[in-house]
Amino acid sequence: MASSLEPKKIYDVFLSFRGVDLRNNFIGHLYQALHRDEVYTFRDSEELKKGDQISPVLMNAIEESCIAIIVFSEDYASSRWCLEELAKIIECKEQKNLIVLPVFYKVDPREVRGGRKSYQRSLARHEFKLGKDSEKVKRYKKALSDAGNLSGWHLNDG
Repeated sequence: MASSLEPKKIYDVFLSFRGVDLRNNFIGHLYQALHRDEVYTFRDSEELKKGDQISPVLMNAIEESCIAIIVFSEDYASSRWCLEELAKIIECKEQKNLIVLPVFYKVDPREVRGGRKSYQRSLARHEFKLGKDSEKVKRYKKALSDAGNLSGWHLNDG
């Protein structure tokens, strides 16, 4: 009877990535491979409709997914949208058993979980804008640490 209370999952996979970095290469190939195998995948450029409010649509899509694939790239943490998605993904992992699969694309997992290199610079900019003790920045750091500690794929080339 408990299963009838769980919300229905609409998407097989939710893709989280920094669009500028990856949209037309790695993500494009990954999305096409998933689509070819009939894996229903949420990718913002495919699923967001003109006029939709971005944040509620993305947050609902995460909740309505079975799996989240997070593609960490050098500039992923520079985007507050990406960090908001990541925090929601980690929340759903902990509370709703969302399966989370990280891909470390030309970035070392230690950079993600430890806030090093480009991640450190990006977090410093967020701290400057939001305040060093901001709850959002604390959520971002925890989500990055949690995700960076997950077993995933480390891709340097191709």
